[in-house]
Amino acid sequence: MADAVQGSIGHLAEPTAPEAPVLEDIRKPWPARIRPGYLAILIVLLVFPFISTGYPLTVLTEVLIFGLFAMSLDVILGYAGMPSFGHAAFFGLGAYGTAVLAAKLGQSNLAVTLSVTLALTAVLALIIGALAIRTSGVYFLMITLAFAQMVYAAATKWTPLTGGSNGLPGVRRPTIFIPGIETTDPKAFYLFVVVVFALSFFVLHRLVNSPFGRSLVGIRENEVRMRAMGYGVQRYKLAAFVVGAMFGGVAGLLWATFNSFISPPDVYWTQSGTVLLMVLLGGSGTLVGPVLGAAFFQVLELVLSSKTEHWQIVLGAVFVIFIMFVRRGLMGIWAQFLSLRRGHA
Repeated sequence: MADAVQGSIGHLAEPTAPEAPVLEDIRKPWPARIRPGYLAILIVLLVFPFISTGYPLTVLTEVLIFGLFAMSLDVILGYAGMPSFGHAAFFGLGAYGTAVLAAKLGQSNLAVTLSVTLALTAVLALIIGALAIRTSGVYFLMITLAFAQMVYAAATKWTPLTGGSNGLPGVRRPTIFIPGIETTDPKAFYLFVVVVFALSFFVLHRLVNSPFGRSLVGIRENEVRMRAMGYGVQRYKLAAFVVGAMFGGVAGLLWATFNSFISPPDVYWTQSGTVLLMVLLGGSGTLVGPVLGAAFFQVLELVLSSKTEHWQIVLGAVFVIFIMFVRRGLMGIWAQFLSLRRGHA
């Protein structure tokens, strides 16, 4: 039975696009690995709040936050090949850590909240990861889900600290290192999110294109061979798990300050399922794919919910189609388009 389940979920970690030659790519200086298109997109994002405000700015802010959340999961799933169903635990820990500091302790300085977020998520990821990496496939999936449900239970039952099922309001927008400089204005907060997103993308891009990142791909493709070659497979997997968790915590920090509120549903297993769907929709094994998946998910949900009260049925049907027939996601469709274009050239 376990083998059957493993076979059914094995495609979750398939790479989205053909890999570039490894040695050639690693030997490039890091600026050469950043595509010009990324810089163009960053410029568009920075200019956007001066062109459009209001609801479109709110939606784009959500897309960037969940894009970061999806990228953090893709480090674990797409590169290390570990299908986690408990990533919401780290998202929630970053969110609740920020909320408690702001609402209970009156501390909203970004240097403090970011340090606490990274420390909490790293410690929890070390504990969960040290146990989870001893398993694989569906067993890894279930043990991460079990730990995430423990975090959800703590968020629900630890009422004096977390507010329980009522949630925790009063989360102030962060002060940018220097007291007195806050991001209370929606435009300023959006630009803050863009900067955090861009820096996170830069760090993760360098990571997955480094020898460490290529080793993770090797472990995903053939763990037995990598172990035979002398690689410390367990250490690599644990490191990937911790890195993904820390960036998931940063996304939670942004989410709590964006809403000025955090509640247990943000830590529930459905949140893990949502971000997993975003990765699969966009295409695992890339960094751009999860961001596209997050944008596609958010926009599709927004459009469908405004058109019909049965929007969840339509949304579910779209997900089924992608999982069954478009296994490489949006990035896979783009790769096929480019391949056909080169064939006709």
